[in-house]
Amino acid sequence: MRATVIHAARDIRFEEVPDPVLKLPTDAVVKVVAACVCGSDLWPYRGITETKAPHPIGHELVGIVEEVGSEVRTLRPGQFVIAPFTCSDGTCRNCLNGVQTSCLGGAWWGGQDAAGIAMNGGQSEWVRVPVADGTLVATPELPDDALVPSLLTLSDVMGTGHHAALAGGVTKGRSVVVVGDGAVGLCAVLAASRLGAERIIAMSRHADRQALARDFGATDIVTERGEQGATVVRDLLGGQGADSVLECVGTVESMQQALDTVRPGGRVGYVGVPNGGAELNLRKMFYNNIAVAGGVAPARAYLEELLVDVLSGDLDPGRVFDLELPLAEVAQAYAAMDERRSIKTLLRP
Repeated sequence: MRATVIHAARDIRFEEVPDPVLKLPTDAVVKVVAACVCGSDLWPYRGITETKAPHPIGHELVGIVEEVGSEVRTLRPGQFVIAPFTCSDGTCRNCLNGVQTSCLGGAWWGGQDAAGIAMNGGQSEWVRVPVADGTLVATPELPDDALVPSLLTLSDVMGTGHHAALAGGVTKGRSVVVVGDGAVGLCAVLAASRLGAERIIAMSRHADRQALARDFGATDIVTERGEQGATVVRDLLGGQGADSVLECVGTVESMQQALDTVRPGGRVGYVGVPNGGAELNLRKMFYNNIAVAGGVAPARAYLEELLVDVLSGDLDPGRVFDLELPLAEVAQAYAAMDERRSIKTLLRP
């Protein structure tokens, strides 16, 4: 089969690799229907994260089950499945606590599973899925093709936006600021709206992303940054910061923006993958009673709940995909996102 392999900064190749096969009785093999490029994939693409040797890349996918191991109990060939961005067994203490990203028997796409066997990347034609029963979520029936983009967001960005909203304490009537207008930030806007936030302020400087943020529920747009941006937020909210701020970037500047924008006694939910040593101002947090929570989103924990809303048509996060390309053109997909010509690029094998 063919799959995406990163060789070095800005060196993405779609090349022949061995076909995946069942290695363990708890495995499944899935034919990929759709995959995509994540903002976090851009860190190695840009050379911010060093690529020491060529390796498969990509961690968001949906597909059709082709084959299952002898110990797989909940899946069968022919089912449409959503694969979260990490694999998890669903039975260890961390999974039972709802933190599947810390599964004791789990694995990350493109790395190795708990048995030390190499994993495929998600930007492939097929993948082997370890601990398939705990990892994959099947839809009740084969979905209409128009639903595929929204179902794909449940593998990562919609679950991550939802995690930010929960970590930030978003509930009915709260005021919310979202720092970051990438796919995760836009999904955080949608998640805050779904949870009943009364005022949602999206910090964005890009007209296309501003428009989608408004469609997703943003009531206000702030283009300013730093202290000026925080001042504009306070002016919008009657002189105080927001009840909840959702940090969806992962830089020193974005975290500082979040702390500067939240009110005393408010909450910051952070889900941006840390880049360049993002820091917390503990003194500011202490004297203003600011709570900070979040981290890598356990997308598997939220998948069934969000899936119900996607299948009913109440939730349409698939609109974050504004470019679709053949998987064979994956290098162009990375370039489009790197150059901000695309919010998020969908890939079809």
